[in-house]
Parts: sequence; C-alpha cells; structure tokens
Amino acid sequence: MLDTIRNADAATEAGGRLAPSTVDSLVEAGSFKLWVPEDYGGAGASLQAGLDAIAEIGRADGAVGWCVMIANTTGLLAARLDREVAHEVFGGADAVTGGFAAPMGVATLGDGVARVSGEWAWGSGSRHATTMGGGVRIVDGGRVGFAFFAGVEELDTWHVSGLQGTHSTDYRVDNVLVPLERIVSMDRRSLVVDEPLYRFSTFGALALGVAMTMVGLAERAIEELTLLADKIPQGSTKGLAHRAPVQADLARSVAAVRSARAYVADEVGRSWDDVVATGRVTDDRKVALRLAANAAAEAAVGAVDRCYTSAGGEAVYRRSPLQRVFCDVHVASQHAMVAGRVFEPLGRFEFGLETDTGGL
Repeated sequence: MLDTIRNADAATEAGGRLAPSTVDSLVEAGSFKLWVPEDYGGAGASLQAGLDAIAEIGRADGAVGWCVMIANTTGLLAARLDREVAHEVFGGADAVTGGFAAPMGVATLGDGVARVSGEWAWGSGSRHATTMGGGVRIVDGGRVGFAFFAGVEELDTWHVSGLQGTHSTDYRVDNVLVPLERIVSMDRRSLVVDEPLYRFSTFGALALGVAMTMVGLAERAIEELTLLADKIPQGSTKGLAHRAPVQADLARSVAAVRSARAYVADEVGRSWDDVVATGRVTDDRKVALRLAANAAAEAAVGAVDRCYTSAGGEAVYRRSPLQRVFCDVHVASQHAMVAGRVFEPLGRFEFGLETDTGGL
C-alpha cells in the first residue's frame, strides 16, 4: 500500500485530491476505518495503533496521512451513533467520513429531523468521502453537535502552499433535512459502543493525529536528506554527508523525531492503562496527551526545517520531495489543535491554576 501511495504522489499533488489508486488501496487495507468499531466493519484498533499507521502513511505522502487521520478521527463518532445509523454511515466497505467539528452551522429542530444550514472550512478528503459532516449549534438551548449529511456543496477555496492533495476545501449545506439520529451531541456522556478507545476525547485524538502526521513528514525529510549524502554543494569539495554542520543537523533531527514518537507513545500508553482500569480519562491525562501532541508537532517542524536547510538549493525545486514535505508540515502546523496557543492552558494547568479542560 505504501508503495502505491508513493508512486501516485505526483498525481495526488497535481490533481489536488488523493489519486484513485491511492484511495482504492486505502479502502482495501481498511486504513480509513482503523478507529471505527468492529461492529461496523472497522478495525476497532487501539489509539496507538491508529497513530502509528497515520505516521507511516504520512511518511509516504503527507496529504494521504492527513486524509487518513481525518477519516479516522471522524470515525470515532461512530461509537456515539445509534447502531442502525452507524451501519448506514460506516458499514460499507468503502465508507469514508470527514468534516470540520467547529459549530459553524445551525440546526433547527423539528419533528424527528433538523433543518441544517452552514459553511465549514477544512473539508479534508471531501472528494473521496462517502459521508461528510459538520459541527452545528442546535437551536434548543445552546447545545452543539456534529451532523452527518447526505451530500455537500464543495467550494473552490483550496489554493494553498502545502497539503494540496487533501482537497481541504470549504463546503456548505443550505436548509437540508437531517434526521436527528444523524446528529451526535459532542457533550454526550453515554456510548453505544463502550470500549476504551471511545472514552478518549475526540479533540485529543485529533490533536495526536495531526501531530503524528507531522512526525511522519519529519521522518520523510530525514530519509530524503540521507539520500542526498553524495550531493556536493556549490563552492564545496565535500558531499553533504561529510559536512559537519549537516551531520549535526541530521543527528538533532533524528533525535527530535524519535523523542516525539517515544513521548507520544508513553503518554498514550499511560492513558490507555488508566482508561482500561477506571473507564475515564482524567483532566491530568487530557493535559498530558495534548502536551505530547503539541511537543511532537513542534519537534517535527524543527526537524523538517533543519533537513530542508541542510539540503541547500536542491530543496527549493518542485521536483524535490523535501520541498513538498517542507510545505506540507508548515500547513499542518497551522491546525488549531497543535497551535502554539494550546501551550497556554496546558501551562496554566501545570501551575495548578483553574483551567477549562472542556476542549481538550
């Protein structure tokens, strides 16, 4: 599957969407449904297994890793849907979901249905998704939810410097009727499928998924720099591999990425053990997971930047995988889940100050 993804990366980039061969390969491997419950044809994989897969796929192609991450974090919501509806949305072998969770839409409740209108950004994977959704404000007391739609109108807004193949365009619906069973309440405590994976915060899993996509990109940057070992920069008589500053930057990048992977795995493992033992994720664990995600994302950007700089002029050309990795990781770094401002509430919590952990 990874070879298929790499062989199609130029088509993915040029087409602004995942290449059909890539989508077919991912569907066949079940990569879009790693975190979907087994009852609905998913793998029901552990949190760590899903994160490892996202990183490996992201190393092959950042845009593909990103789309796999989005499909799987949306797939976590399957555990909150009524079983019949979950089968409708996720049961197909080729089922792929996506959507933006921020409540940019409005749902007006009626008799068994809601009338939904809204416009959302970051519709990653919308071109190959079988079902899209979006966060909505429910007009009955200020609750928020995530509505799964039968179809959306894609807007031509995804003209970007990186992650071009994700087709993360804006999308909208206007006055569509959505059965109430297709709206998941984001503050719902009960689970239809009650397993350890689905006890984790969806936002926490999203942050970790973004971070591990970036870690995969950093691993690709390291790989590409080592392939340039014999390149002799202009004005030098030594290949890159024999230049001390490049050696040091490569070592720092390898250490940063391995540390990021280990940090995430440690915190995810501790949290998983707690959930299995107690059935809940404490505020301490939520903060620890988000801190690991932000630290991993920051480490990944640093590693990519060092590799890009060390490669010299070769990295600026579109033909260079390092050029694409550089652009992809910097676009990924702008995601709200790993933005620098997330460190602020995490630091407040570590100081013992009153902190709103609801969005973690």
